[in-house]
Amino acid sequence: MLLVAAVVAVLTRRLRLPYSVGLVGAGLVLAFLPFTPSLVLTKELLFTALLPPLLFEAAFQLQWNLLRRNSAVILVLATVGVLFSACVTAAGMHLVMNWQWISALAFGVLIAATDPVSVIATFREAKAKGRLLVLVEAESLLNDGTAAVGFAAVLALVAGQQMTPLGILAMLGKNAGGGVLSGGVVGLGALMLAGRTDDHLAEIMVTTVAAYGSFLLADHFGFSGVLATITAGLIMNNVKLKLLGEITERGRESVLVFWEYAAFVSNSLIFLLIGVSQAHENFAAIWLPVIAAIFFVMLGRAAAVYPCCLFFCRSSLRIPARYQHILLWGGLRGALALALALALPPELPMRNELRTAAFAVVSFSVFVQGLTMMPFLRKMGELPESAPR
Repeated sequence: MLLVAAVVAVLTRRLRLPYSVGLVGAGLVLAFLPFTPSLVLTKELLFTALLPPLLFEAAFQLQWNLLRRNSAVILVLATVGVLFSACVTAAGMHLVMNWQWISALAFGVLIAATDPVSVIATFREAKAKGRLLVLVEAESLLNDGTAAVGFAAVLALVAGQQMTPLGILAMLGKNAGGGVLSGGVVGLGALMLAGRTDDHLAEIMVTTVAAYGSFLLADHFGFSGVLATITAGLIMNNVKLKLLGEITERGRESVLVFWEYAAFVSNSLIFLLIGVSQAHENFAAIWLPVIAAIFFVMLGRAAAVYPCCLFFCRSSLRIPARYQHILLWGGLRGALALALALALPPELPMRNELRTAAFAVVSFSVFVQGLTMMPFLRKMGELPESAPR
């Protein structure tokens, strides 16, 4: 699979195509070849092995000053925005396609959050920079925590538990707060250890422990592993206390190179596995719900972006209209949505239809939004006309 990914990387660069699109296409082809790997995309594989490197690398490279300055906007988009999106999508699928409320809610929640894997890969390929990149990356990193809590609440309803709004808020607070605390403890401990050596290989190893250790610690206690790894990455790159020490300059260069490669490998495997998984989905069998799902997911994204940005229109945090349009079209769905769809319990009504609809929305994200992202950014003035097409 790494060999295929390397070949695709060379070909997509020559053909000036998005790397993620090429990988999913290669995965579709691989699915019908006799030597297709037996590895399949599951929630466990994604969360335990492939996601921590992507999250840690993205958090480690986030521009702290821009992140801090825009934290209010990002938090609103990652919480209220996700809830708006989930509600609009669920209501649409229930009222128009006559899905049961519980099934519509499950679909709305699992598809509401933009996927950090897809978003970060696409926007970095497009060479987006500055405030726009921070808004897009940070929102995609944080909003899945809200979606994960909502998904857990829906699963509790499926299991017959009673969930009150206060109970859901308490679950959100526990999930997010516990994740940040876990990441903080592991990140500070790893930074203290890294500050006691000038061996760049040992420093790389310590960051690896921080990335996976924070995720696994939080997950063990039922907290957000995503927020834990993000917190650990932010701490290791931005906290500079004499008591703790810090990563050396040589170590920092080595760490950046290592995590850039680790993220590249994880990205490659995820998109290849998405292609392999999609090859066996029968979209034609439920073509009308598929079209409706794509429409209401995009409508839900619009309901998440524009009202939340309107809230800041008279402040110094005002989001320009072109950024809002980019946030709408750049709200890609990917591996996270598929992992949650694969984790739906068998007793949930219309489980197979929900899974197929989720795969369809991800396909639309990759092939339609992904392929048009570069021209769209150019049209919005975020890329020069001479930028690679």
